[in-house]
Amino acid sequence: MSLPSNLNPDEASPPWLNKGDNSWQLTAATLVGLQSVSGLVILYGSIVKKKWAVNSAFMALYAFAAVLVCWVGWGYRMAFGDKFIHFLRMPNISLDAQYLIEQAFLGYLPNATMIYFQFVFAAITLILVAGALLGRMNFLAWMLFVPLWLTFSYTITAYSIWCLEGWLSKKSIIDYSGGYVIHLSSGVGPRTTKDKERFPPNNIMLMLAGAGLLWMGWTGFNGGDPYTISTDASLVVLNTHVCTATSLLTWLMLDIIFFGKPSVIGATQGMITGLVCITSTAGVVQGWAAILMGMMSGSIPWYTMMVLHKKIGLLKQVNDTMAVFHTHVVASSLGGILTGLFVVPKLNRLFYMVDNWQHYIGFFYGLHTGHTTAGFKQLGIQLLGIVFVVLLNIFTTSVICLLISLIIPLRLAEDELQTGDDAIHGEEAYALWGDGENYESKLNSIYEEFPPPSKGGEPGRAGESSNRSETMSLADEQQLSGSATDTRGKHRILAELKCVKQESKFLEMEELERTNNVSTLSEETNGPINPSWDRWFEGPQDAKGCRCQIL
Repeated sequence: MSLPSNLNPDEASPPWLNKGDNSWQLTAATLVGLQSVSGLVILYGSIVKKKWAVNSAFMALYAFAAVLVCWVGWGYRMAFGDKFIHFLRMPNISLDAQYLIEQAFLGYLPNATMIYFQFVFAAITLILVAGALLGRMNFLAWMLFVPLWLTFSYTITAYSIWCLEGWLSKKSIIDYSGGYVIHLSSGVGPRTTKDKERFPPNNIMLMLAGAGLLWMGWTGFNGGDPYTISTDASLVVLNTHVCTATSLLTWLMLDIIFFGKPSVIGATQGMITGLVCITSTAGVVQGWAAILMGMMSGSIPWYTMMVLHKKIGLLKQVNDTMAVFHTHVVASSLGGILTGLFVVPKLNRLFYMVDNWQHYIGFFYGLHTGHTTAGFKQLGIQLLGIVFVVLLNIFTTSVICLLISLIIPLRLAEDELQTGDDAIHGEEAYALWGDGENYESKLNSIYEEFPPPSKGGEPGRAGESSNRSETMSLADEQQLSGSATDTRGKHRILAELKCVKQESKFLEMEELERTNNVSTLSEETNGPINPSWDRWFEGPQDAKGCRCQIL
């Protein structure tokens, strides 16, 4: 039987290359990449306070770029390359064209595809780590942390669990898509007290958009791990979304029952815990097990976050911005344990291509089929994997942070913590004025063009009004002149303007009408004669359309 011309082997498409599988693998990898540089960049930039939006989003973007350079430079070969030592492979570059177009260890994909696919998983791991550090870590320290943690933590975990020669892989640990390697690894200097007490998102709508990209991108995250277009890949995708939806609804119901309101942020957290929990076992469990896992991933992390976190002293010391400890450490550990309980031997054989009852059998199925010992063994291996990943990352992360602290402070300075993006990057997420002018320059230009009105008129009040105006003018001048050198930017100005004495906000209308700068109603245009006041100062209008009383 002759094949269509586009399927015939040639120099660019050797006989060992499966074009369909290669296409899906590249597509799945790109979906995972979109989770990072679109989904998490948007999610991080919107779920934090406005003053941290730029810094949070940029930490994710930087990590994505830095990981790629390190991955092709030495990272990939350290995890999946030639034999070196017991827990690590030989560091080497992955840029030679001949190496990139050769068969990967799976046999039907080129090395270039595998490098790209594994890279996006490494990148999202570092970005998830960033979620625990938003709003407090020195960006320069983060620039050093990314390559060091990738080299001495991620590659060891990936080799031990995912590489065919890794010691946990040989023990038949089940980590379908990275519940251990990625999520448990990523969850392991305090913020300001004010930020810890209240850290509202600056844009919930964008937060939902980022969360949606993260959810849909998980189709490639889990669906690409069979490394082939198979029935198991279809099962993976469906189980992933079923567990996630169940987890979201469970978290939502708990919020309504105990707090009386359906929290959008809470639903987003429930979505994340569902995705993380199912990752370890997405293609090797039944659909009903995915429902049960969703119910537990929506309730157990909810309980640890909402109840235990406030009661247990040790958990009170966990101070991560995005609650990564609960959404990733707790959820991924839960997923690993449930994997040891629910995995189906037949589905394991479809994925791992083994036919051995002594490996890859869940505890419940072991009891049902009389292979209780094998079920206990698998559950023990899953627990061993959790202990290994936690201890490894506690040790390596602590050492890396200690070394970085000898070079540069890990934590931001106090004035930077108070100000945020403006102090760290000299940029802010949202411009108050049309062309991005900063607040101070606009205020100065308005005061020069429209000086605050001085009081006059009634003899009995003239002296008092004059003195009060002079006092206020002097105070305003000091505030504005100080703002030019105030490193805390517009937030300082906003706070000081709100503290202007109450009497300056309620100047009598009859006195304002004596000034030339009052915005009154024009009979010809049916609008303010002086639109500049209405344009720059928002406040309640009176009957004549004046908003000047905001000053």
